Amino acid sequence: MSELPSHPLKHWTSARVGLGRAGGSLPWPAARDFRLAHARARDAVHQPFDAVLLQHDLEPLGLPILKIETEVHDRATYLQRPDWGRKISSESQALLSEQQTNQGFDLVIILSDGLSAAAAQLQIPPLLTALLPLLGSWSLAPLVIAPFARVAVQDAIGQAIGASNALMLLGERPGLSSPDSLGAYLVRDPKSGNTDANRNCVSNIRPAGLEPAAAAHRISWLLHESRRIGTTGVGLKDDSDSLPIADQGRVM
Repeated sequence: MSELPSHPLKHWTSARVGLGRAGGSLPWPAARDFRLAHARARDAVHQPFDAVLLQHDLEPLGLPILKIETEVHDRATYLQRPDWGRKISSESQALLSEQQTNQGFDLVIILSDGLSAAAAQLQIPPLLTALLPLLGSWSLAPLVIAPFARVAVQDAIGQAIGASNALMLLGERPGLSSPDSLGAYLVRDPKSGNTDANRNCVSNIRPAGLEPAAAAHRISWLLHESRRIGTTGVGLKDDSDSLPIADQGRVM
């Protein structure tokens, strides 16, 4: 058996490099670790989402919280019919419309389990705790918890509640080293007909990837910049690492 425990790339990545070999196969420890990682990724997809617990964890933020429904009501359907996860129920449409104000909202933040309930439960509370103080005078709609949602549902929700911007936080498709990764998707002027070209994404939000505080910095920068230039998606380039954050307390 040949192993390469000191492969230099191991210091820079959690990818499976330098695993060695046992004849024409992987050594048993590497094969065992792969099976464990695969099981964790599979479990992340099927783990139940505790929306009540997430709501409880977010109560200290002091924002009203709404729980709505998509047209999906179970995990199997969610995996088989992604188009249903992009639509909200008629009851939820009415509930969101009741929240509209004459002035409208600058931003609605939508929370979902997506493909990893663990990511939503673990990463959303610290991310929002870091993000909300950076939004300054932005007018925020109630937080919206939408189980079994797909990214594009942010258009239906943002349009129904009357928000100029929608931010979707949901669990990403689990990788073999990242079953708890959260994604953040931003769109300006949420409405029917938007495509992925209209959105910006901040991904790999987790302690072993992009830490929630750093993700909050990046999302805040994108939000302020989208307000300044009037667009998101391909027209909004992420220069948050090289440029100073906009004045977080100033409406841009």
